[in-house]
Amino acid sequence: MRIVHVTDCYLPRLGGIELQVHDLATRQAAAGHEVTVVTTTAAAGSELPSVDGRGDPERAAIEVVSSARPRHPAEKIMYRSTRAGVHRLTADLGGYDLVHVHASSFSPLSFLAAHHASLRGVPTVATVHSLWAKATWSFRAADHMSGWGDWPVVWSAVSNAAAASLRAILGGRAPVTILPNGIDPEEWEGAQDRSGSDPGRGPRPGILRVAAVSRLARRKRILPLVEILHAAHDRLPPEMVMYVSILGEGPQRKDIERYLRRHDMEDWVQLLGRRSRAEIREVFARTDLFVAPATLESFGIAALEARCAGLPVLARTDTGVEDFVADGVEGWLVRSDAAMVDTIASLARAPEVVARVAEHNRTVPARISWKAVLDECEELYEKAAGRHGRRWLRAGSGAAGRPAALRGGATRRDISAFGSAAAAYRGGPHGRAPGR
Repeated sequence: MRIVHVTDCYLPRLGGIELQVHDLATRQAAAGHEVTVVTTTAAAGSELPSVDGRGDPERAAIEVVSSARPRHPAEKIMYRSTRAGVHRLTADLGGYDLVHVHASSFSPLSFLAAHHASLRGVPTVATVHSLWAKATWSFRAADHMSGWGDWPVVWSAVSNAAAASLRAILGGRAPVTILPNGIDPEEWEGAQDRSGSDPGRGPRPGILRVAAVSRLARRKRILPLVEILHAAHDRLPPEMVMYVSILGEGPQRKDIERYLRRHDMEDWVQLLGRRSRAEIREVFARTDLFVAPATLESFGIAALEARCAGLPVLARTDTGVEDFVADGVEGWLVRSDAAMVDTIASLARAPEVVARVAEHNRTVPARISWKAVLDECEELYEKAAGRHGRRWLRAGSGAAGRPAALRGGATRRDISAFGSAAAAYRGGPHGRAPGR
């Protein structure tokens, strides 16, 4: 079948929505669908190295259409090109069997695409990837004015936390299905294998090793995390030691460095910068606890990766992490920074508690996987097609398709032109971006 994913933000930007849409699209193409991505994100074009999924049986090349002009800076979301993007999409709606839009708290292209596609009879699925939080009132007001909650759209969100505002606005008009971010659990399994002979692996008396993986941006709250760690460290007895590894880059790095210098924390807190997945796994192998301090975390893919690696996870309540971490089972959920300080200090004195949760995470697989996500997508697509009296043919059913035509001067690019950004995430320089 012919699927078009519509997203304001996409590669070569690195972030939660960007990478998830890319992985979803390329995996659907590998399964047999014909997949296009329409975006307003500017791309560097043919100068990017070629990485299109060839050689990986789970990914295949897709087509990407950007309404941004070639002169626009790469990675920048060109909201001013939204009208052009909508025009190109609507001109080609007859070439698609389904439109899947991906929305954050500000996604004009995605919402306009959902409006035009659903009201023109094209099966439409919408996935909310972020916490609307303080923006909920604006979405509610927009619903009163435009009635978007009544559009014939099949709604979904990446977590129950992300679905909360959407469900509150829709009321009983439409259900909201949880479509979580995908992950390959086996890629992370074994990082916490305690049977190895490496003395750096496994719990060590009197030492608590903490890790965080995140973009160093204000909304990710890494500076408050450093303050939390400082307070927890001050509560430890002199014979106990805490080591912290923070992986990722971002605009707040200098502020964090200044705080570490001012409080003499540089000898036990390391800012490791961008790291590959292999390097992150190695850090996880020498870590006892993963900490996720963000309060506006719609999903928490880094926390899920840590959990799959066998690490106990400490995170805030009312975030997407609650969907895969139960308090006291896979980790701990707290309601405040003060409670996070208390928990870290307490766990440093109770290595047996940390070890018990780590053993659970190593031996009990996470429920989220790419196979489950792809299967759920097919269910949503069937529902969307049914709303318009159409039949959806699942991937692998033998259905033949034809490439969707692109008109209106759209820029055609194979995913090979965008693959370097995804490759950097999977095996090269790594830094968590918004939505992670």
